[in-house]
Amino acid sequence: MFHHWKGGRGRHHFGEGDGGEGLRGRMGRHGRSGRMFQHGDLRLLVLALIAEAPRHGYELIREIEARLGGAYAPSPGVVYPTLTMLEELGLVTSAVTEGTKRQYTITDAGTAHLAENAATVEAIYDRIANAGNPADFGPQVLRAMANLKFALRLRLGRGGLNAAQAAKIAAALDAAALEIEKA
Repeated sequence: MFHHWKGGRGRHHFGEGDGGEGLRGRMGRHGRSGRMFQHGDLRLLVLALIAEAPRHGYELIREIEARLGGAYAPSPGVVYPTLTMLEELGLVTSAVTEGTKRQYTITDAGTAHLAENAATVEAIYDRIANAGNPADFGPQVLRAMANLKFALRLRLGRGGLNAAQAAKIAAALDAAALEIEKA
């Protein structure tokens, strides 16, 4: 189920900031706030992925995207500051490889930090595993989602909305969301 597309910003901007909402995280089935990543979760996920194998920032983005079936990829503007913070905290180290690319490796302090937060890391991996894949919805649902996105872009491309128009569109989207929840 997909609720509340973040208008015009694209899938790579879901979850801006540490603990931002992922695409499926807005569905309300991932805890009280409905987020895929709670505050600090993305930082722990990045650290856990580095613990699996040393990685470059771009590799981390692609790995997270792959584990979420392409539904969410953190932006470089989120991942690279997270890596800098992890390094400043002494949880990872980096070394320049392949030109200017930095490869990150976990430190003993990082391993200890993961051990202290093992339950949270396990919960993050559980949420990722239970998130599913957008392709699981079938072609007719994916087509309908694309149609909705296209219709909204066309309408907004004609100019701003007055209060009545905005209320009408919001009511239609809210009604559709309720029907999807019931399905």
